[in-house]
Amino acid sequence: MGSGKHSPPRRRGREARAREGEASREAAPSEAKAQTGWREARARQGEAPIEDRRKRFGRTNHPGAPRHPSSARSGITKINPVQLEIFKSLFHAIAEEMGATLKRTAFSPNIKERRDYSCAIFDHRGDMVAQGDHMPVHLGSMPLSVKAAIEHREMGPGDMVILNDPYKGGTHLPDLTLVSGVFSKRKLLFYAACRAHQSDIGGMSPGSMPLAEEIYQEGLRIPPTKLISKGNINRDVWEIVLANVRTPGERDGDLSAMIGANRTGERRLKEIVAKYGWTEVNRYVGAILDYTERMTRQAILQIRDGVYEAEDFLDDDGIKGKPIAIRVKLAIKEGSAVIDFSNSDPQADGSVNAVYAITASAVFYVFRTLVGFPIPSNAGGMRPLRIIAPEGTIVNARPPAAVCGGNVETSQRIVDVLYRCLSQAMPDRIPAASQGTMNNVTFGAIDPRTKQPVAYYETVSGGMGARPTMDGLSGVHTHMTNSLNTPIEALEHAYPVRLLRYSLRHNSGGRGKWRGGDGVVRELRFLARAQVTVLSERRKFAPYGLHGAEAGAPGINLITQNNGKAEQLPSKFTRWVEEGDVLSIQTPGGGGWGTA
Repeated sequence: MGSGKHSPPRRRGREARAREGEASREAAPSEAKAQTGWREARARQGEAPIEDRRKRFGRTNHPGAPRHPSSARSGITKINPVQLEIFKSLFHAIAEEMGATLKRTAFSPNIKERRDYSCAIFDHRGDMVAQGDHMPVHLGSMPLSVKAAIEHREMGPGDMVILNDPYKGGTHLPDLTLVSGVFSKRKLLFYAACRAHQSDIGGMSPGSMPLAEEIYQEGLRIPPTKLISKGNINRDVWEIVLANVRTPGERDGDLSAMIGANRTGERRLKEIVAKYGWTEVNRYVGAILDYTERMTRQAILQIRDGVYEAEDFLDDDGIKGKPIAIRVKLAIKEGSAVIDFSNSDPQADGSVNAVYAITASAVFYVFRTLVGFPIPSNAGGMRPLRIIAPEGTIVNARPPAAVCGGNVETSQRIVDVLYRCLSQAMPDRIPAASQGTMNNVTFGAIDPRTKQPVAYYETVSGGMGARPTMDGLSGVHTHMTNSLNTPIEALEHAYPVRLLRYSLRHNSGGRGKWRGGDGVVRELRFLARAQVTVLSERRKFAPYGLHGAEAGAPGINLITQNNGKAEQLPSKFTRWVEEGDVLSIQTPGGGGWGTA
């Protein structure tokens, strides 16, 4: 279990009182997603000053890019609140429609059934303006992908840039990002972007979530590259992608769906500009970002000024079997926050390393939940935050570190340690730890029905941490994931498996005044020989309870062979299974809150 400590705070003369509510994803479902615009500090010798890097990284390569006036910076104060709400809703609706297009036209169950995708729109500088209610871990890091696309490739009308390189704006290799500029008569107006998790992108294991030690083992790595130029698909790039995956038919369909999503965003954004005029639209983009900044600062003002510290642990990296510490020091002062991970452990040999974009996503998610009511999630929300994540640590890995697990597992632990830290400053608002893992399951096989290869990926829900005024929810995805479990009918139709059991894991939630939510039990029987990989967490270090309550039950991974022999496996493993073998994933319960 982790531990926390607190340095005595310097109180303000008029200390703000915490508003009713709690900092949980229940308070603001699906909206806490991260964004660029933050102040960043990294410990690396010879690196340019932070402000210089921000200016360089945010510069667009397109000479026609206009400047949009932030209402506060430009002196424009006559913002109509009704019109502001209209524009907030319009931009959000566009991102949602992009997501609907992607979902309805994708081929793979991971996208069309589990909704493992995200869509967002960005201003002409690459700052996020609006997002759909999709994946927090995607949307917090997508802004860095957009900035990388702007930095590395000049985009004109009809161009789209594809990338997945975690060290050039991506997160992990299965997440392909597609970025397109939105133009009117060669004038750059916006960017539209979507990201979708591919159930296979090559690499050493089916599903592309292996127990790797280098990123080269994890799959096809794509730096920012033009996939579409002047409206025409670059067939050379397209064929390279399809030649490096186990399921090219799915990838072909999913890439086409992503193109359709971006074109939907382009069309709708042009319609808004045609209706309201560019000057008015651009003015309200600035006003929306400023509004989110003000609301975020108000939320931080509810935290007592002071310095707070906490730590928590990953079970291991899947290679050495040793716990990995994530430590944070949080300094709160007058509506701003410095989040310092300098004392975290060095990057690991295995794939649990997080790139900087993941750490920024988790930080923004946590502070977004503190607001407690719906606001746009955009670049303005990161302006009050400064992140210190030294390069070479578990929260900001150097290449060629493997990173596929950092996106899905380490991101959850960063959330846990931040909430633990905040529980010292806001004890009546912060929930106990949720399951703290996505329970990633991948497998590959030759389907005996079609004689074709299949590759599968899913995450499995678990228990939510108890809250200050109520129990945690059972069997839900929490924090950095917002996807669904694959429906049974879709699973069995597409893959050579049978789902034997899918139920709540009763009494796995931690006891207390308020009880943590229960995890689930999900059991698959394989109908063909398959290679299975599981990346999970909270098998050793249970989800913590708060204020005297019990921790949630740790998770269990179990394989029962067709001869009846059962074997409990660690949090991370790769195994060949035979026809008739059963995989059982028993997910953690949430921690309890308060003494009964």
